[in-house]
Amino acid sequence: MSSDTLDPANLEAIFKAYDVRGTVPDQLDDDLARVTGAAFVQVTGAPTVVVGHDMRPSSPGMAEAFAQGAAGAGADVVMVGLASTDQLYFASGHLGHAGVMFTASHNPAQYNGMKMCRAGAQPVGRESGLLEIRDLVALRATTGAQLVPDGTTPGTVIEQDVLGAYADHLLSLAPVRGRRLKVVVDAGNGMAGLTAPEVFDRIGSDQVELVPMYFELDGTFPHHEANPIEPENLADLQREVVRSGADLGLAFDGDADRCFLVDEQGRAVSPSTLTALIAARELAKHPGATVIHNLITSRGVPELVRELGGKPVRTRVGHSFIKATMAETDAVFGGEHSGHFYFRDFWRADSGMLAALHAMAALAESSGTLSQLLADYERYPASGEINSTVEDQAAVLDALRAQYAGRDGVEVDELDGLTVTHADWWFNVRASNTEPLLRLNAEGKDEATMTEIRDAVLATIRSPR
Repeated sequence: MSSDTLDPANLEAIFKAYDVRGTVPDQLDDDLARVTGAAFVQVTGAPTVVVGHDMRPSSPGMAEAFAQGAAGAGADVVMVGLASTDQLYFASGHLGHAGVMFTASHNPAQYNGMKMCRAGAQPVGRESGLLEIRDLVALRATTGAQLVPDGTTPGTVIEQDVLGAYADHLLSLAPVRGRRLKVVVDAGNGMAGLTAPEVFDRIGSDQVELVPMYFELDGTFPHHEANPIEPENLADLQREVVRSGADLGLAFDGDADRCFLVDEQGRAVSPSTLTALIAARELAKHPGATVIHNLITSRGVPELVRELGGKPVRTRVGHSFIKATMAETDAVFGGEHSGHFYFRDFWRADSGMLAALHAMAALAESSGTLSQLLADYERYPASGEINSTVEDQAAVLDALRAQYAGRDGVEVDELDGLTVTHADWWFNVRASNTEPLLRLNAEGKDEATMTEIRDAVLATIRSPR
């Protein structure tokens, strides 16, 4: 058995806040996946586990190894094969089983990882079992302790195709009807190359003309990284939308749980704007409902939710926090600046494809362009996320706190990093969990105000110490 991947120091590095993620084979391999499968069953007590994987070369072997470990620990295993992460969440919710997805999402080709959930797509994060799983794996590695009690009857392993049922469920939640659309989809050689054809075939070519880009499943990402939050990875889609005269463009990340929009002019649409659009649609169906937004989402989102009679609730960044808050408040919908969108009627899980369908449905029902449709939801200029390499992150946050706290009209809070709010602007500075980075997001009442506060904060962040 590999001693390196099971070393406690390595386990500490790859078990993150919400998932397991690292490089293959030095940080993750089949041996680690197998032991993690057994530990997952021991911690969760899951009688059945659904296992899916993305298109990365190492994913099928790791998924098989995890299944062996889980079955050896007495759980039955349902292998759904190639899947998007939201397809795995669908399987977990639809079948009522715990699940694991093998993917490193938008990370480069040398990475892989595991996203785990309990039955009903309930997240497994640091506060909800992930650390216990890590510690069991470490115990097995350091002491040779037996994870599976003697006499345990191994579970069965079967295969089940859930792709069609997944597509049908999404379209039942956001049917696309109205005028015919032309839609360019950039799958980035990721899992949307599997899911988008299934969904679009069910919509029908009489309703949507699909222009596919990079649908070939290829975990080496030959065209560009499958990370649409980075502007350079949207460039091909933007050009094709304009060239083909499409109504909109859709860009998915590697495991297709995130979606970004490009309008008919080739402009990238802020995820906050899409959050506001979907919030309006959900509040039309569920008047007075709660909508979750993280603290980096545009202040236009809670404004709109209140105007429509809903209740906005602010939360920390990260899917485990969003999902937990949704469960506590029975929120109908939640959106994040990173392109994650969460739906109560999708087991509170995030689905890039369902967000895309909401955008397409709204556009098909309208008579104007996407930019015209979204004009009401784009209220304030934003900086986008700006990363700075900073070794002494605490010192910078202390300096910013001293610089802004106590100013007239300024409020400071530390729900997640440092957020400083004024009537005309706000900014948030957060430390990365995994790198020596500080992440800045800023917004202003107009472009000049946003630029001024962005540059002032960046000057403090990047000043020599």
